[in-house]
Amino acid sequence: MPEPFAHGSPAKPTPGVAADPPSSRDPDPVPGTAGTIRVASVPAGHVYVRHLSPPGGDRVVRLADPRPCGAPSGSRQWWPPVMLSPDWVEEHAGTFDVFHLHFGFDAQSPPVLRELVEALRRNGKPLVYTVHDLANPHHHDEGEHRAQLDVLVPAADRLITLTPGAAEEITARWGRTALVLPHPHVVEPAGLVRPRPERDRFTVGVHAKSIRPNMDPLPVTRVLADALSQLPDAVLRIDCHPEIDDPASHWYAPGVLDELRELDRKGRLELSVHDYFDDDELWDYLIGLDVSVLPYRFGTHSGWLEACHDLGTTVLAPSCGFYTQQRPCLTYGHDRRGLDAESLRGAVRAAYDERPVWRAAPEDRRAERLRVAREHEALYADLL
Repeated sequence: MPEPFAHGSPAKPTPGVAADPPSSRDPDPVPGTAGTIRVASVPAGHVYVRHLSPPGGDRVVRLADPRPCGAPSGSRQWWPPVMLSPDWVEEHAGTFDVFHLHFGFDAQSPPVLRELVEALRRNGKPLVYTVHDLANPHHHDEGEHRAQLDVLVPAADRLITLTPGAAEEITARWGRTALVLPHPHVVEPAGLVRPRPERDRFTVGVHAKSIRPNMDPLPVTRVLADALSQLPDAVLRIDCHPEIDDPASHWYAPGVLDELRELDRKGRLELSVHDYFDDDELWDYLIGLDVSVLPYRFGTHSGWLEACHDLGTTVLAPSCGFYTQQRPCLTYGHDRRGLDAESLRGAVRAAYDERPVWRAAPEDRRAERLRVAREHEALYADLL
């Protein structure tokens, strides 16, 4: 949402979020083209935003992400988003009709966001904000994100969010109504019909990635290792990035890999330490799991869950956030107060016993994407 999908400014290219090749990217908007709605989208290259357009295109044309200062020539890096600068709005107001913010504003202070809103108002540009995150998964302290939302949510001309629960919280906190539109598919159409591999093991995966602040993988791992040891042909796979063991890294998590390696040596789990997956590697990983456990203690929505739904991998989602409103999944108790170990044991046992099949039908995903694209087009048109 990037996780591939948990939104916020990533520190490096995010797995599962490769931009389209140059030949398939939207063309630059042509000022004055009849009927075209030009959208300054922050960002444009993320898979969620790209799939807001129907496969054949429509009259909505999203500006390409400007290359940030310092990004290599030819790079498709979109963070930190250049369009969030009030100066950029002033200089480029003639090139877009609507400004649509999704995520990537982590580094913008509330005063700078107010300046952005004022620049849009001065230039007569409506602001649409899709509230992906009510709690930022990249922040330990909620205060800054709440202050940012206190600027953006009241100022937006239209609000969108992904689930009814998030819409209800927006109404309760700000008295605003948000249009609820589902997350479009994450995996490309060819992947939606990819056969799931045959296997003789029941594989449960926890991908700790770089252990961002909303993750608490060790308590979840300990419970799963105990629970799966009692189930025939069940195995626990743990993945993480090597930077969590690097004292020079922002993501350094002392002691975590030591414990995981010890559990691996004892045969309690299978540990895989590797760099970020690209798209193909991520889909191979997810479709190779029977169950993917999200080890989150706070959050709102998940693109990772959407990818699992595309590929037919069962998700065990925490009770925090609104994951269970996104797609069918099993749930267990996990939030800022801690982990409910018994509910996690029960959920993984249910997945083992019942082997639920909750895979998106390709035709349903296509129809959903078309509907979401039409809704966005209609919303933009209504503002102009």
